[in-house]
Amino acid sequence: MDQKLSKAAQDALKNAYVPYSDFPVAAALRLADGRIITGVNVENASYGLSNCAERTALFSAYAEGYRKSDIVEVVVTTKNESLVSPCGACRQVMNELVPADALVHMVDATGDVKTLANHELLPYAFSEEELPE
Repeated sequence: MDQKLSKAAQDALKNAYVPYSDFPVAAALRLADGRIITGVNVENASYGLSNCAERTALFSAYAEGYRKSDIVEVVVTTKNESLVSPCGACRQVMNELVPADALVHMVDATGDVKTLANHELLPYAFSEEELPE
């Protein structure tokens, strides 16, 4: 795992807006051109309108014109001393917006890391192939 990428995610944790859960999460994407884009979770009093760090980072990258083929690696981190993986909604979005073989690193506050390929996060994922033509 790229230590610069992990540090970028750790540094972004302070930007999480989590007044309700007090559970900051940060994500960082390493792109093929070497750029790193970070995202944090942003909560809302109407909980369903909150956004996770992984989706924030991905939507920011796409808003800047990057696409699936540009994403090389993802880091997700929290202040927890145990690993936290992307939620189901993020896994579904990552299935569509991140290459299947891109590495996803889950890093805890102690530096422990669990790494999986993106496709391993959501077996039997719903995809564009299931949509009618």
